[in-house]
Amino acid sequence: MQKILIFLFTLVSITAIAQQSNYDHHALFAPQFYPENGNEYRAANGAPGPKYWQNQADYDINVTLDTLTEKLSGTVSITYTNNSPQALTELWLQLDQNIYKKDSRATATTTESGGRWANGGFTNGFEIKEITINNIPNKGYWVNDTRLRLKLAQALLPNTKVTISIAYGFTIPEYGTDRMGRLKTRNGWIYEIAQWYPRMAVYDDVQGWNVLPYLGAGEFYLNYGNYNYTITAPANMLVVGSGVLTNPEQCLTSKQLTQYNLAKNSDATVMINTESDVRAKTTLKGNRTWKYSCTQARDVAWAASRAFMADGARINLPNNKKALALSVYPAEAAGKNAWGRSTEYTKASIEYNSEKWYPYTYPVATNVAGIVGGMEYPGIVFCGSNASGGGLWGVTDHEFGHNWFPMIVGSNERKYAWMDEGFNTFINTLNTAVFNKGEYTDANTIVTSVSPSRAQGMFGESSDGLFTIPEVIQQNNLGNAAYFKPALALTLLREDVLGEERFDDAFKTYISRWAFKHPTPYDFFRTIENVAGEDLSWFWRAWILNNYAIDVAVNNVEYIDRNLMSKGADIYLQNLEKMAMPVTIKITEGNGNVITQKLPVEVWQRGDKYVFHVATTSNIKKVELDPYNRLPDINRDNNTLSLK
Repeated sequence: MQKILIFLFTLVSITAIAQQSNYDHHALFAPQFYPENGNEYRAANGAPGPKYWQNQADYDINVTLDTLTEKLSGTVSITYTNNSPQALTELWLQLDQNIYKKDSRATATTTESGGRWANGGFTNGFEIKEITINNIPNKGYWVNDTRLRLKLAQALLPNTKVTISIAYGFTIPEYGTDRMGRLKTRNGWIYEIAQWYPRMAVYDDVQGWNVLPYLGAGEFYLNYGNYNYTITAPANMLVVGSGVLTNPEQCLTSKQLTQYNLAKNSDATVMINTESDVRAKTTLKGNRTWKYSCTQARDVAWAASRAFMADGARINLPNNKKALALSVYPAEAAGKNAWGRSTEYTKASIEYNSEKWYPYTYPVATNVAGIVGGMEYPGIVFCGSNASGGGLWGVTDHEFGHNWFPMIVGSNERKYAWMDEGFNTFINTLNTAVFNKGEYTDANTIVTSVSPSRAQGMFGESSDGLFTIPEVIQQNNLGNAAYFKPALALTLLREDVLGEERFDDAFKTYISRWAFKHPTPYDFFRTIENVAGEDLSWFWRAWILNNYAIDVAVNNVEYIDRNLMSKGADIYLQNLEKMAMPVTIKITEGNGNVITQKLPVEVWQRGDKYVFHVATTSNIKKVELDPYNRLPDINRDNNTLSLK
C-alpha cells in the first residue's frame, strides 16, 4: 500500500535544480537588532525620552559686504546654553570657510579627484581678529583645519550660559564648492552667502562633541537657536535672507514695498522688482543695512545683488497660516519656462509638504538664482540660474524639501547623508507625481524601477552602502548611496512592505517627534517599527546597515497528477542573494487564466528556498517573479520561466 501511495503522488517535474545561494536567513532575521536598550534620553519606542536634552546657540551677527574687495567682515555674538548634564571645559566651533584654504584637508582630498567640491580658488579662510568670552578677551583657543577649540577658564555648568563674541572676516570665493559663491550677470554680481560666521559644533548625548572636519561632501550638523542678523551692503543691492526682513520700510522703495505686501496676499505671482527697476537703482550711492530675524533655526544664509529681479506669492499652510514664496533672479534667467515660474514651484512644493507631512515653519521661502547648482538653508535655497522647465522644478522642489530634512528634523548630515538627501528625494517623488497634474513626472520621478545593470552598481559588497559617511562614498556613487537608494528603500517600504496608510502615519510621527531635535538612525528605525507595528530589523539590516543585493529566481515547476487528490502545481522559488523582500508571483495558464499573488517576506525565514503551491485550471505557460519590476533585482533573467 505504501508503494502505491508513493506512486500516486509522483510529481511531473519541469526544468531543473536549485542554484548556489549567498542567502543566510539566520543572519537576516536574527532576533537581536538594536545595539542597546532605550533609555531616559531616547526611548525604546523611538521617541525622545523624558530627559532628552540638546544645547542651544543663539546668534547676533552684524556684517558688511565690500563688493570692491569681495570681502565680508563683522562680528558674531553667540549665546550658548548648556542644557546637558555635564560641565563643559571646552567649546568647539566650526570654521567652514577654512575649507577654501590652500592647506586645508579638503584641498588635499578633492584637488586630484575634482568634482563638485573641489576648490576652484583659494582664500585665507576665516580671519579671526578677536575672541572674547563673557566680554573677557580669550587667547586660549586654537584652530585645526575647519574646527576651533575654546578652552574655558571656568567650566560651563549645566543649565548655564556663556557669550562668545568673535570679530572676523573672509574673502568670498567665486565658486564655494557649490554651497555659496558669486556670479557675474549683465546687471551686476550675485552673491550667495553661506557658512559665513563661526558656528557652534553640536554637543549631544550620543558622542559628546561632533567635530568631524568639513571636507565638502559631508554637509552639516547644527544646533537650534534664534538669529538676529544685519547685512550692510551697497544701497543699489537687494538683500534676501533666512527668516523675515524686520525693516522693509528702510530697505525697499515705496513701489517695492507695495508689491511685496501685495504678494503676501496673492495666490498668483506678483512682480516686485522688474528689470527696469533694477536699472533705475544702479546709480544709488552709499550703503544700506538690512535687518533679518529667524527663530528656531539651525542656520541662516542670504544673497545680495543689484541684478535681482523679484516676484512673490502667498503660501497657504495648514490651520489657515500663511507664508511668502519669494524668488530673486537675474534678467537672463527670467521667462515663463524658467525663473518666471520659480515662485509657482516654490509655493506648490511647500504647500504639498506642509499638508502631507508637517507645516512649513518659516515666514518666507526664498529661491535664489545664482552660481550654486542646488543648496539648501532654512527658509532660503540657492538654485542654478540656468535651470529651466522640469530641471528648475526638480531642483526647487528638492532644495525646499530640505526644509523638512534636515532643517526641521535635525539629523547629522556629516555622517548620515541618507537621512536628509534620501528622505528628501523620497518626498520629492510624491510631490512631483501630483504637481500640476504630473507635468514633470517623466522628467523628475527619480524612484522608478531599477535595471539590473544599475542594481549591480548599487548593491553588493563591492559598492558603497548607506551606513557610510559621505567622504568615504566614491564621488560617482554619491547620487546612488545618498539620494536614490534610500529613496527607493522608503518607496518600497511604503508601497510593498507596510502599505501607504501605516507608513505615512509612522513617517509623520517621526517628523513630529523629532522636529527641531537630533534623531539618530536608531530613533528613526524604532519610531517606524513601533508606530507601524512591524519588526523591520530584516529591512534595516539589508538596506541601511549593509549593502545586500537581491536576486530571486524561479527554478522549477512540478505538476501534481490531476487524477489524484491534490491538483495543481508546485513552483520552486529561490533567493540567491542576502536581501529578502516581499515578492509578487504571476502565473499565466494556457487557457488565459492569470493568477497573481504577493508573497510576504516571511516566506524566506526558513531558508533560501520556497515552494509555492497553485491550484491550476490548465497547463502553466509562464511563471514570473516581480513581474512589475518593483525590486532592484540584479539578475532578471532568472525571474521568468516559460513553459511549452
